[in-house]
Amino acid sequence: MAPAPTNPHTPDDDPETYVGLDVATAERQARERGWTTVRSLPPDAVITMEYLSGRLNFTVEDGAVARCWKG
Repeated sequence: MAPAPTNPHTPDDDPETYVGLDVATAERQARERGWTTVRSLPPDAVITMEYLSGRLNFTVEDGAVARCWKG
């Protein structure tokens, strides 16, 4: 029997601190702070709503983070 998968750790990080940063800086900081997956999305992107521990999502407008949320 295969071992049960473990969920990645979700960093204790406030997503609001990324709003206003340029995308490259925000992605770099997120990875440095321990996020295993960083996803940048255009405004109104259609995405699935499953929660993934360790993932940080950015909505990007004009090269800057407009919104950020966990999962």
